[in-house]
Amino acid sequence: MLRSKKKKNQKLLTKPRQLITVLDAKSMISEQFKTIRTNIKFAMPKQGLKTIVVTSSIPGEGKSTNAANLGVVFAQEGKRVLLVDADMRKPTLHNIFNIINLFGLSSILERKCQYDEVLQDTSVEGLFIITSGPIPTNPAELLLSYTMDRFLEEVNQKFDLIIFDTPPLLPVADTQILSNKCDGSLLIVGAGIAEKEDVGKAKTLLAASKANIIGVVLNKYSMPKSQYYYQYTDN
Repeated sequence: MLRSKKKKNQKLLTKPRQLITVLDAKSMISEQFKTIRTNIKFAMPKQGLKTIVVTSSIPGEGKSTNAANLGVVFAQEGKRVLLVDADMRKPTLHNIFNIINLFGLSSILERKCQYDEVLQDTSVEGLFIITSGPIPTNPAELLLSYTMDRFLEEVNQKFDLIIFDTPPLLPVADTQILSNKCDGSLLIVGAGIAEKEDVGKAKTLLAASKANIIGVVLNKYSMPKSQYYYQYTDN
């Protein structure tokens, strides 16, 4: 029974949304994601940074879109990348990639599936995704579990990079739990959305969880046309 459901869950639909790094890989925005990729690599310790949490202080700052596009640019570099939707309260990644979300991370943590049973391909070579799965009643407890630790150990052996899209920091404790387990945390700040106090509180929460904050991305900032950088194309 699980086998047939798994095949349905792995059905890949078309026309990914919000993935500028797929739709226009040479655009200025795509180049900015590549710059973030480079900066993350510079932030990596010598032993390497394999697990990254992407979060924000409040909803609507663009954390999921940033996580998805970062996954794309790392895969375009030739890495084997896993995107995990760890926002088991209001999941988004399955909508961005336009794939079905029947089973996922919650299914693994509730011991209903193995990770390879819910692993899905994407249209990007080298990029794989585990959706959130059904919304559980106890997401924070699931992230604290021994099963979550085992999952991290397993995917660390199978992928070059694992990116977790997590809930905003201020409403719930989920991200603090996961940021303590991962190698680095990236904070997305939505220009005109998050207040300075929100960002400060988010940073304090990450520090309290002993997270390794590897950077902050200012999202949704409109640059004046006079400050646009030129673009070039390969001949």
